[in-house]
Amino acid sequence: MSEQASANKDWRTIVLSDPDVILEDRDVMRALIAANERQLGGNIVDMRGLAMERLETRLDRLEDTHRSVIAAAYENLAGTNQVHRAILKLLDHAEFEPFLQSLGGEVMDILRVDRMRLVLESAEARDTAVAPPSAVSDLLSIVAPGFIANYLTAGRDMPQRQVTLRDVGTANTSVYGEDAEYIRSEALLKLDLGPGRLPGLLAMGAEDPNQFRSNQGTDLLSFFTGVFERTMRQHLA
Repeated sequence: MSEQASANKDWRTIVLSDPDVILEDRDVMRALIAANERQLGGNIVDMRGLAMERLETRLDRLEDTHRSVIAAAYENLAGTNQVHRAILKLLDHAEFEPFLQSLGGEVMDILRVDRMRLVLESAEARDTAVAPPSAVSDLLSIVAPGFIANYLTAGRDMPQRQVTLRDVGTANTSVYGEDAEYIRSEALLKLDLGPGRLPGLLAMGAEDPNQFRSNQGTDLLSFFTGVFERTMRQHLA
């Protein structure tokens, strides 16, 4: 028996003993279907072949969707872990100054943003004033009443959301200070500091223009905002 005949016999024995070897190999199945179509000729429509081709296309789409869902789930889990870690860091500090210092250090690093700034309105501020010299002066801006609403809406007559995500062409120096020229996208968290108090704003700036986009979900940042503003109320009490 020739080597070719022996190889054909071995292949036939393998296929007969375990047909899944062929059925689970897409390339082999495509080759068999193509050979069958050539034998049928050009004037015969192979309905079974068409059905299998459509099923294969649907399977490819389902696999792509499955991978996308898994990737989104992992991304959401990673984002949840980030926010939880950032909140725990904030809650570590009982005093106001260390609390604010953590924003520009550990919290900013955990959330992977390039700049964080707390903006507070004051009736005594005419325009924008830097906080008194201290270890937190680089993290805090005092602005005139109405500044936050105007900044969130860009001066337009529109509702103010608790969380606003957007790209920026030129960032506001009143918010980001000297780093404004590097900021290309931002997350703006509007803070309710309690009855009788003017609103606040926590701004997160990023150099990447795609880090914060208006079509992104805001659930995690809304939760972070709720915890942050409640902690601020305790410090301001």
